[in-house]
Amino acid sequence: MSEYFLLPLASLPFPNINPVIVQIGPLAVHWYGVGYIVGILFAWWYAKRLVTNTRLWPDGKLPMKPEDLDDFIVWAAIGVVLGGRTGYVLFYDLPRYIAHPLDIFAVWQGGMSFHGGLLGVILAMTLFSLKRRIHTWTLFDVVSAGVPVGLGLVRVANFINSELWGRPSDVPWAIEFPNGGPFTRHPSQLYEALLEGLVLFLVLRFLTHSRLKLKTPRFVGGAFICGYGLSRIFVEFFREPDQQLGYLLGTNWLTMGMILSTPMVLAGIWAMVTAKPMAQPQAA
Repeated sequence: MSEYFLLPLASLPFPNINPVIVQIGPLAVHWYGVGYIVGILFAWWYAKRLVTNTRLWPDGKLPMKPEDLDDFIVWAAIGVVLGGRTGYVLFYDLPRYIAHPLDIFAVWQGGMSFHGGLLGVILAMTLFSLKRRIHTWTLFDVVSAGVPVGLGLVRVANFINSELWGRPSDVPWAIEFPNGGPFTRHPSQLYEALLEGLVLFLVLRFLTHSRLKLKTPRFVGGAFICGYGLSRIFVEFFREPDQQLGYLLGTNWLTMGMILSTPMVLAGIWAMVTAKPMAQPQAA
């Protein structure tokens, strides 16, 4: 009997959590949607905490009013949804949506691109900061610091939905997904939840509160986009590529996620290397 417990596990059972939390008639609340909502609300709450903490800013001068972030949350939500959906349509399944254009609006069926959502939020932040006369990079830094929590929650929701699973594997923690064929696979959604969510949030927390990098505009934002890019590229080696795309350029490893994330890493490195501390006011 003791030898039995020393044997490696063939796989872990899929938990079979219902993707729908509650349904009343035609109205259904999904874990996926809740992940987005909670992520946006957390980033808003956390950003307000940052902009009211005088220790984090040069000479204790706050960069914006908390009320500015109250107004920006609507802009952010629109940027995430429109950018995320547009990015998925353009980057991942354009032929399908050209053939069935009405499916573009069927967001309840899934299909959101982080890279598209990021571009949508960047556009929203740029327009909003110009309108309110807020330093654009500072707004990006403040918002970026709390975003990983939402990323982690959405990846957990992907796991619950049994989607975006990993490549076939025989590691002891491999899982046989209900719609993943007769294979045990990497739970790559949980890898992403750990790296893009928990680890990246803790790194940014260290930068904002221990290294006080909010005093250096675009450093925290650069660390965020670089950290996400690196995490995504790493996990792509364990994640099954999208069926409609497969591997790219005749390889058996290059994916669209890697291609879209590489510029993020380069842009993030540029932002951190070129970031300069806020100018200190001259003494009278």
